[in-house]
Amino acid sequence: MTDRYIPALGHAWLTGLYDPVLRITMREATFKSRLVAQADLRPGHRVLDIGCGTATLTIEIKRSQPAAEVVGLDGDPEVLRRAADKVAAAGVVVSLDQGLSDQLPYADDSFDRVLTSLLLHHLTTENKRRTLTEIRRVLRPGGQLHIADWGRPQDPVMRGAFFLVQLLDGFTTTADNVDGRIPALLRDAGLSEVRETQHLRTIFGTLSLYQGERSL
Repeated sequence: MTDRYIPALGHAWLTGLYDPVLRITMREATFKSRLVAQADLRPGHRVLDIGCGTATLTIEIKRSQPAAEVVGLDGDPEVLRRAADKVAAAGVVVSLDQGLSDQLPYADDSFDRVLTSLLLHHLTTENKRRTLTEIRRVLRPGGQLHIADWGRPQDPVMRGAFFLVQLLDGFTTTADNVDGRIPALLRDAGLSEVRETQHLRTIFGTLSLYQGERSL
C-alpha cells in the first residue's frame, strides 16, 4: 500500500476508544449480527475477516459457526494485541494475522467467505480497487464477499451526520462511500451478484451492507 496506514478512528492515540465508541454510537451488535447472518456460514467454511480490528466480528463469526475455520487480518500490531486478548477471553479458536488488505498473504482460492466491517472507507479509491481484486483472488469459486460500511446517505439528516466521519477519516477516502460507488467497485473487481442488501440509520450516517460473489 503506498498510502500511510490509517488506524481505527483515524489516529493511533484513539485506538483504545474504538470498541466503546463503536458499541455506543454505531448499533454495532445489530449490524455485525446482520452481516454474519447474511454470510450464511456453513460447517467447514474457511472465513476471512479483513480489517478485523479488535476481533469483535471475528469472534462473532466463530461463535455463529463453530465448525468454520476463521481467520482475522489487520495491519495494526497494537490492535492485534488487543484482539488476541479478546479472543483468549472469549475462549474461541481463531487465527490472527498481520497484513494489508491490498496484499493479502494467502494463496488463490483460499476462502469460502470474506467479511469486512468499516474498512473500505479508510482506503483511497485505488486501494479499494486493489483490495477488492485481492479479495476476489483469495475467494474460492462460488465464494462470497460480505461488507458493512458507510453507504449513500438516505436523506439530508444522514448526509449531515456523515460529515463528522469525513472530518475524522478524510474526505478523499470516504467519497466513494458517500457517493454510492461501492457496488460499482465490486463489479469492477470481477464480482457478480452484487447488491446492497440493507441499510441502517446511525448517529454518524447511513451504514450499508453489501454482498458479491466470485462466479464459478
